[in-house]
Amino acid sequence: MIFEAIILGILQGLTEFLPISSSGHLILAQWATGWTGELMNNLTFDVALHVGTLVAVLWYFWSDWMRFGKACINVVRGSAPDYEARLVWYIVLATIPAAVIGMRYEHVVETLFRNPLLVAGALVAGSIAMWLADRYSKQEHRLASMTFHHAFFVGIAQAIALVPGISRSGITISAGLAGGYKREDAARFSFLLSTPVIAGAAVLKLKHLSLHSNEAAIGFVLGTLSSAIVGYLAIRFLIRYLERHSMNVFVWYRLALAAAVGLLWAGR
Repeated sequence: MIFEAIILGILQGLTEFLPISSSGHLILAQWATGWTGELMNNLTFDVALHVGTLVAVLWYFWSDWMRFGKACINVVRGSAPDYEARLVWYIVLATIPAAVIGMRYEHVVETLFRNPLLVAGALVAGSIAMWLADRYSKQEHRLASMTFHHAFFVGIAQAIALVPGISRSGITISAGLAGGYKREDAARFSFLLSTPVIAGAAVLKLKHLSLHSNEAAIGFVLGTLSSAIVGYLAIRFLIRYLERHSMNVFVWYRLALAAAVGLLWAGR
């Protein structure tokens, strides 16, 4: 159980923030390996993974959120809103599409798309979107020039990421690139936008938390820690990587994974 908790935590931390789809990888891993360990589909452990990824994104962007809080307090006191206060407002508005669609259709989408071939198709579709956005983006805007329309467009893209295989970070970074933002700024906004979504998912799943034994408590702690540490490192890596590189390495990885699923499916 300890090994399983650490492995699943690492998988969650990596795939939640790299543009390769966490839900898609989990579905494909279960299908390809037949792994039905104790923690697979365990609701308490699912809470641990969400808490871990929430810790990761808050940990990395802690100074940003502190500045955002001060900016909002200044607005309440009568100051004119600066770009940081506006950015908080944009994040709130851009969260609405994913929140509404997620609460209404998340279970339906995840149930329908548990078929490996559909996940592979979503991996390919997401790859095409990522490649086109990266290839043709002007990449001339910085985060300080974010507009409401661009933020809401990224929010709509985030709602599409409910489909396993699409990747929340992949589609939202692509939407930012389509709006003409630099890669690292598109990634930064993507991760900031993920914070309320991950927090909301964690809160909604808290009702399933049940640490009824020492084993459950140990699994919860290990899952939280491993997903938090690896998630933090994944965020740090991706933002720095995109300062100098395109998203092509992730596009090719996704296409290779989709091809492997197709071959394995045909072989069976």
